Amino acid sequence: MEEKEIVLLEDTLITSKTDLKGDIIYANEDFLKYAGYKMNEILYKPHNIVRHKDMPKTVFKCLWDTITQGKEIFAFVKNKAKNGNFYWVFANVTPSFDANGRIINYYSVRRYPNRKALPIIENVYKTLLEKEKEGGMKLGVETLMQIVSSYNMGYNQLILSLQQS
Repeated sequence: MEEKEIVLLEDTLITSKTDLKGDIIYANEDFLKYAGYKMNEILYKPHNIVRHKDMPKTVFKCLWDTITQGKEIFAFVKNKAKNGNFYWVFANVTPSFDANGRIINYYSVRRYPNRKALPIIENVYKTLLEKEKEGGMKLGVETLMQIVSSYNMGYNQLILSLQQS
């Protein structure tokens, strides 16, 4: 069966919250609508239940490395719906802190992605997947850092500029 793209409405705000392991502890109606799940099917399940096979592991390594350090990150993410279709999002993931400054969970907001940026991102992700097959996560991360530095800006800066262009 061929995958079909589900295009987000421009005012969509998909939100979810995970515990420190990445298990879903909250998901809004837009999450359920686009992913095609009922709340009882995703609650306390790993957030990667919506991970599409076209997503390089490198992107998620960078995401986890960043948020576990208490920093926010932006990313273009291709997600998989329960029915096998897919949808692109522009994601912002931030840690949430308790009164003592300890990270207690992670909050993600996903929006309509800049459609003009997607061919660029798809090329980057295709390259990263090839590099991961060739040399594992290490080569994937090295390649991503080379790509980012070729734009003379940091990762988040590059991703934000692609979303705004």
